[in-house]
Amino acid sequence: MTLTLSQIQSLLEQEHLLREFITPAKWSLTAPFEKEFSQLSYDSRKADADTLFFCKGNHFKQSYLEQALEQGLHVYIAEQPFEVDADLAIIVHDIRRTLAVLSMAFYDYPQEKLQIIGITGTKGKTTTAYFVKEILERATTHKTAMFSTVQTTVDGVNFFKSKLTTPESLELYEMMHQAVQNGMTHLVMEVSSQAYKVERVYKLLFDVGIFLNISPDHIGPIEHPTFEDYFYCKRQLITHSKQLIIQNETDHLDLLLEIALTHNIPVTTYGNAGADYFVETLEHPLQFCLSDTKASEKAVEKYEIRLAGHFNQENAAAALLASRLVGADPVSIQTGLKEALVPGRMNLLLKENGAHIYVDYAHNYLSMKSILSFAKDNHPDGTVTVVTGSTGNKAESRREGLGQAIGEYADAAVLTIDDSNFEDPKKIAEEIHAAINNDHVSVSYDFDRKHAIETLLAQAGPKDAIVLAGKGTDTYMTVNGEDLPYEGDYAIVQQYLASH
Repeated sequence: MTLTLSQIQSLLEQEHLLREFITPAKWSLTAPFEKEFSQLSYDSRKADADTLFFCKGNHFKQSYLEQALEQGLHVYIAEQPFEVDADLAIIVHDIRRTLAVLSMAFYDYPQEKLQIIGITGTKGKTTTAYFVKEILERATTHKTAMFSTVQTTVDGVNFFKSKLTTPESLELYEMMHQAVQNGMTHLVMEVSSQAYKVERVYKLLFDVGIFLNISPDHIGPIEHPTFEDYFYCKRQLITHSKQLIIQNETDHLDLLLEIALTHNIPVTTYGNAGADYFVETLEHPLQFCLSDTKASEKAVEKYEIRLAGHFNQENAAAALLASRLVGADPVSIQTGLKEALVPGRMNLLLKENGAHIYVDYAHNYLSMKSILSFAKDNHPDGTVTVVTGSTGNKAESRREGLGQAIGEYADAAVLTIDDSNFEDPKKIAEEIHAAINNDHVSVSYDFDRKHAIETLLAQAGPKDAIVLAGKGTDTYMTVNGEDLPYEGDYAIVQQYLASH
């Protein structure tokens, strides 16, 4: 894998990204010499004489570039020149778009060798990704890679913890290349709003795009300043998909459909009886049927999943419809959905006396509302108690939403720690508490999360439901910039139930 300077010039000119080349002697519009690069990097610690180094990021410092030059670097690429002793500076209009364009070329356009399903939405992305992965694992004979919020696999078998929902473009194309080298034919990936905001998926076209839903989230000084900015980034998936699957009750549906129509993108809707495919819960809470409302003769298909809640049945419907479009057969769809397990998503455990314990990653208004309303509907004669906190130093707007959902659907809440990072977990808890506008909800604090969970498990009666929200199966707790060991909510419940 290499790129020459002349290839770089051609690629950047095609995308109207190139401004100029600068050598110590002059400015130029053409590459002043020929050079071959065997590595791309934006990490100065990994730069050498054969590296094309990208000066990117809001916190980039000239000292990083100077360090790379001391290690033998000759050429860097940036949006403005630096006063350093380099053989060549390539100046571009947009460094992030440049990184994406050159990364895909460096790794020989791996996206063209994979059928890719991209999934976006405020909630449900990970669940839907796991459903698609399980279906395609069977349909493709274990040739499906996955990039999700929770886990990543480039060979379909070995998983590692994801650093970002959608990786930076350089890592994204490197992993796609690895997937192709491993014989993968399909890829399912979550596409975050940040991926479009900071150009991680610039020029990437999905074979199928899934738009699940939209509601305010990730709004704050670090991520999106407004809902409109967040929504604008999310809906970029539509114009970067060859075909679109969309939930027909999502907010702003008319605008989303208008965008698809304007760009001649075929759309399949699912959801209520007015959609192309009607998702209906059966008497068994884990079973649903899917009806083709456009068929001349009513066609009804029955499916079963392991996750509770109608919203998870709709996620499954989106997954199966998308999987069909990339070649999945009916048996693979049925089996994949039935056997899919999603870490930390509506996992249900039962106390011997009948109490239900739901472990879920719910972390905003929409996801908390979904799981609490489900618990309330299914436990009308018992107490619904939620254990939750919220992450520190990001997405501060979530806290009000969590409090609102608790006030609407819970009987009691224990506010605790959840990746508080550099913030005081008590301050975060107080912000959640302030938004619980219901005097009938009993609220307490316990910042030892394991103790809070075990205390509730001991007290839970036969008709009660406990919702453990936010951490799921995570085995770490981020505090003061460190990922400290944590057993995980699911493991804590399992251990408690096994010993009592």
